[in-house]
Amino acid sequence: MKVTVIGTGYVGLVTGACLAEMGNHVVCLDVDEAKIRLLNDGGIPIHEPGLQDLVQRNAAAGRLQFTTDAASAVAHGTLQFIGVGTPPDEDGSADLQYVLAAARSIGQHMTDYKVIVDKSTVPVGTADKVRETVRAVLDRRGLSDLGFAVVSNPEFLKEGAAVEDCMRPDRIILGADDERAILLMRALYTPFMRNHDRLHLMDLRSAEFTKYAANAMLATRISFMNELARLAERVGADIEMVRRGIGSDPRIGTHFLYPGTGYGGSCFPKDVKALIRTGEENDVELEILRSVERVNERQKQVLVDKAVARFGANLSGRTFALWGLAFKPNTDDMREAPSRVIIAELLARGARVQAYDPIATDEARRVLQGMERLSFCANAHEALAGADALLVVTEWKEFRNPDFEFIKQSLAQPVILDGRNLYDPALMRSLGIEYQGIGRGAARAPR
Repeated sequence: MKVTVIGTGYVGLVTGACLAEMGNHVVCLDVDEAKIRLLNDGGIPIHEPGLQDLVQRNAAAGRLQFTTDAASAVAHGTLQFIGVGTPPDEDGSADLQYVLAAARSIGQHMTDYKVIVDKSTVPVGTADKVRETVRAVLDRRGLSDLGFAVVSNPEFLKEGAAVEDCMRPDRIILGADDERAILLMRALYTPFMRNHDRLHLMDLRSAEFTKYAANAMLATRISFMNELARLAERVGADIEMVRRGIGSDPRIGTHFLYPGTGYGGSCFPKDVKALIRTGEENDVELEILRSVERVNERQKQVLVDKAVARFGANLSGRTFALWGLAFKPNTDDMREAPSRVIIAELLARGARVQAYDPIATDEARRVLQGMERLSFCANAHEALAGADALLVVTEWKEFRNPDFEFIKQSLAQPVILDGRNLYDPALMRSLGIEYQGIGRGAARAPR
C-alpha cells in the first residue's frame, strides 16, 4: 500500500519505518529541511533501539523516502498519517496547530480519495476539527465533492521499545465511521496481527479518549506507588516488599508499580494535563488526575529532600555524582525528566553536580546549557570522583550491578541515594555504604 506520514519525529518516524518494513511504500514528509537531510544521509534525529537499522534497510530497498515536498507527498499515499507533535499549550490543553496545519496541507494538495489518519495523541473531538479543516480547504478549491475519511488511530509506543511495540502491537485502536477507510486500515494492519486479531474498532471519540485514558491510568499507578513509598518510609515498611505482594494479585499485576523519582517524557505529563483540561472544558473535575500530577511534581524533589536531610539545606561546597539524565532508559529524551528538577535544585542550593548518562549527555548539554557548577562526565566512574554522594536517577542496565568497592573508594563519603531502588539495602550496609532508597523504611528486608 502507498502511505504518507506527515512528521518525522518520534511517532511519525517509527510508524513510517515499521509500515515500510511490512512491504508498504512510505513517504515521510517534514517541514524541517535539516531533519530530512539527516534522514536522507542515513542518520536519525532520535535515539531508539533498532530504529536506525530499520530506516536504513527500508530506505535502501526503496520502500521508505523522506521529503519536504508536500504536494508530492500528499499525492503519493491513499493513507495520510498525521504524526506531528501536540505540545501542551499554556492552559495545559494539547496544541493542535501542527495537526491542523497538516490537515490543511492535505486538503490543499489532494486530488483523489484519502484516508486521513490521526496518529498523534489528540484530545476528543480532534477528528471533527480535522474533517472540518480539510472540507473548508476543498470547498475553497471548488472540490466539494472530493471524498475523504478521517480516522483515529492513536499510537501506543513506549520510548526505548517503540520498534518492538509497533511491530508486535498488543492492541490497535481504530476509530472510524467510513467503511472504505475501515477496510483499508484493516488491510494495512493485517500483517501485524498474524497470530490473532488485535484491532479494536470503535467510534472516533472513543478512540481518541482511549489513548488519554491509558496514559492517565499508567501515570496514576506510578504516583500511587510513589505516595505509598512516602508513607512506607514513615511507618518502617519496605515498599519493594509491598510492591511484590500487591503485584502478585492478578487483578493488580506488576506493571508500573515501581516507585521512583516521578514520571517524565513526552507523553504522561502532557497527556495528564490535557485530560484535566478536557475535563474543565466539559465541567468535569478530574480530582484523581490533579492529585496524580501534584504527587508527581513533588516526587521529582525526593532525592533533593534526602540530600538536604543528610547534608543540610546549604549545599555549598558539596559535590554530587548523578547517574542518569534521560527520563527513562534506552532513550535520550530529556523532556520533563526528573533529572532536570534534581540538578536545578542542587545547583540552587550551591552544590556541584557531576552527571553521566550512557546516551542522553548531548541532549542534556543542549537543554541544560548555561548551568554553572554542572559538568558532564564520559563515564560512570568519572562522575564519582570526590563526590559527597551518588544519586541514581535513571535505571540504565549498566547501573544495576556496579563495582560497589570502587564507588566506596571514589566517593568522599560512602553515600548512595537511590531514586530507582536498584540496590539491596542489606548488601549496602554490609559493604559499609550509607544507603537510602525510595520507600525502603524497613530495618532489614527478610529473605
